[in-house]
Amino acid sequence: MAKITVLDQNTINQIAAGEVIERPASVVKELLENAIDAKATAITVEIKDGGTSLIRITDNGCGISKDEIRLAFLPHATSKIHNLEDLITVSSLGFRGEALPSIASVAQVEVISKVTDCVTGIRYQVAGGLESGMEEVGAPEGTTFLVRNLFYNVPVRRKFLKNPAAEASHVSEIVERIALSHPEISIRFINNNQNKLHTAGNYNIKDIIYTVYGREIAANLLKTEIETDIIKISGYVGKPMIARGNRNYENYFINGRYVKSGLIYKAIEEAFSSFMMQHKYPFTVLYFEIKPELMDVNVHPTKMELRFRESEKIYKTIIMAIKEALAQKELIVEVNLLDKKEKNLDLPSSSNTIREEPRYHRDEGNQILKKAAAVPNLNSLIASEADRQPIQKLVRQSSLQKEQIHLFDEKLLAKESKAEHRIIGQLFDTYWLVQFKEQLFIIDQHAAHEKVLYEKTMKSMEKREYTSQMVSPPIILTLSMREETLLKEYQDYFTEIGFEIEYFGGKEYSVSAVPDNLFSIAKKDLLLELIDGLSEGMGKQASSMIQDKIASLSCKAAVKGNQKLSYREAEQLIDQLMELENPYACPHGRPTIITMSKYELEKKFKRIL
Repeated sequence: MAKITVLDQNTINQIAAGEVIERPASVVKELLENAIDAKATAITVEIKDGGTSLIRITDNGCGISKDEIRLAFLPHATSKIHNLEDLITVSSLGFRGEALPSIASVAQVEVISKVTDCVTGIRYQVAGGLESGMEEVGAPEGTTFLVRNLFYNVPVRRKFLKNPAAEASHVSEIVERIALSHPEISIRFINNNQNKLHTAGNYNIKDIIYTVYGREIAANLLKTEIETDIIKISGYVGKPMIARGNRNYENYFINGRYVKSGLIYKAIEEAFSSFMMQHKYPFTVLYFEIKPELMDVNVHPTKMELRFRESEKIYKTIIMAIKEALAQKELIVEVNLLDKKEKNLDLPSSSNTIREEPRYHRDEGNQILKKAAAVPNLNSLIASEADRQPIQKLVRQSSLQKEQIHLFDEKLLAKESKAEHRIIGQLFDTYWLVQFKEQLFIIDQHAAHEKVLYEKTMKSMEKREYTSQMVSPPIILTLSMREETLLKEYQDYFTEIGFEIEYFGGKEYSVSAVPDNLFSIAKKDLLLELIDGLSEGMGKQASSMIQDKIASLSCKAAVKGNQKLSYREAEQLIDQLMELENPYACPHGRPTIITMSKYELEKKFKRIL
């Protein structure tokens, strides 16, 4: 066995730094939280080169005295706790015990600080964990931290960092979330000498949301507030129309601190589940005040997960708060189907609802079973569940079976069958009824058109046949720093498939042209959905993802239900279906066509017993 030795302090600090300091954003988070704990009312965060060459954080807080400045850089030195009991009730943000020594062990750190009752301030320097200077200087009240050349002495760690723009976007997310969590503090963020964020510190949460996320989101907020004996919730939730494709806009803070909780994520999404489509995530800025004794306070440097006592009560309260906010406005139309007893239909008293039970027709020559889905929109034609006959019984009815066999020898969507199509009309401005031979076919115009557009788009992408169409006036996108970074990283892919996107100033970008198949639906939410689907480091996968997304989104250009079409347009739609490889289901898997035979109709009307 190798000889056991005690590590030197510098190695210990670097191990701790590996846990605490993952990237420049980690440094910013630690120092920002310390500034807030110092009772600062104004904080400026400045970075250069993504924070790798310089991080400067200046606050007007209480400062660090000359006698304590060295102590601040010792492991487990803190003003937050004094004994074991304090761990349970600590409510400050910055307690780590290893943050400052960890930062100082992997960077060149300079601190300038002045407390209120001192004439001069102190300038203290540490590099690679070793003190390199301390002197008195003139300084305003408060503290300035300068962190230069992060990971200069750990080059392997530096290689794992992303490019400066990506690292800057991580810093931006941290600053934005801390600004949202502390509306009473004015926070400024400067990236490469450019002002990116400046909050007023006027306690107005809506103003901060506007500053961080822009006008559209700020205009679609619903206020929520609720209080119980264990939790108080306040803040804003977004209307479903501003939902995004990922969780990046789900913001929540517990006792003033940004944390992560699977319980809270699940509660938020459960509350929104009946208000938005699958795979969409809501916008929230929620503030939770929870008694410290009800939380499992995790003081590990990097873990942000929390566990709760009374978790079920907390879960239900969050859902209640959000649902009450959503109920303030008539956001969706709620359809209630009447009970069969209330319908008072002149039909047998058994169930009027038909399940999607497969019905089979056997071809005598090929012994092939073909399945046709049942018809949910013809419930009133269904007499009773007992009237359905098992497949085996239908097979035994040879004369009736032969009648159905011949119906499926010829296909509806075959060019040679077109002359025998008889378009009866449009039902509910959505479904087209087509008679062919002794079969009724019902075509969902929206699902069918979706499939036509989808296959057309996919084929054009396979052949790399892209054409653009100008948009006038241009679409203006307001992007977060993360979204801006992703757009720049994958700009070539967007250009390749037909987008023309230019910088417009501030956080805004102008979209002057889009792929022609997206022209009718080219809107902000669609373009943001494309960007949200990307992530850093996708490389070649990004091209495929963008193409798949556009093919899927192009379906939104399809003719909708409740939209009247002419008979000629219906004929053209059927003609287009004939050209498809698989015309029987839309891209989402829903049927484009369902069918019912003359025999089945006559049986339901008791013409056949």
